[in-house]
Amino acid sequence: MQLQSKYRSKIYRDFRAIEPQEWRTVVRFYEACEKEIRTLDFDEYFEMMVAYTNALFEIGAYEKHLLMADAVIEASVMNNVKFFDGEDVFHKTLFKKAASCFHTWQLEKADYILREILRINPYDEDAAMFLKKCLRKMRPSLVRQSRAAGMLCFLLGAVIVCFEMLIVRSFYPMYSGIFEVSRSIVFFLGIAAIAGGDLLHRWQTNREVNRFVASLQKRKVRE
Repeated sequence: MQLQSKYRSKIYRDFRAIEPQEWRTVVRFYEACEKEIRTLDFDEYFEMMVAYTNALFEIGAYEKHLLMADAVIEASVMNNVKFFDGEDVFHKTLFKKAASCFHTWQLEKADYILREILRINPYDEDAAMFLKKCLRKMRPSLVRQSRAAGMLCFLLGAVIVCFEMLIVRSFYPMYSGIFEVSRSIVFFLGIAAIAGGDLLHRWQTNREVNRFVASLQKRKVRE
């Protein structure tokens, strides 16, 4: 649906005079004139509300954006607005809502929204990639344990270095080679534990999302 109106109100004309990339100006204008904007015809009101919501996201006001994103989604559904300015306003707003959840560490909500987007369109590669990123941030016990093991190895390596410098080299130089090899092995094990845990988590995340998307795509084909 392309919203159109023959008459354009003054407040709408003033709003349109703002450069599209001047996000903070858009936010200030909308918030200063919100009461008047709410009284406008739906097409003008909706366009200004969408612009304001996008501007909130662009300036990093994610908490406010989450509230307005819900308003945009509800208005688009209630008034059957599928496309706006050549874009799928429902999808775009829902995706940015997931991003705002991600930035405010509401990772479970972001996970849920992204899965809903993929249920609507299983071929949405951006949503699939974002879902992987979200799951990686959630850091399951595997990652925490591997990092704890890595830090323990580094601590043990530091103890070995201190013991080697203070005791071995002064009193037992014949064992210096053994301690050098030992600390190298311990430090290597620490790096391997951290890197291995992260890589395994990334692989598990990719596999989970790929399987989820593949199942949705198969269901879509059957339909």
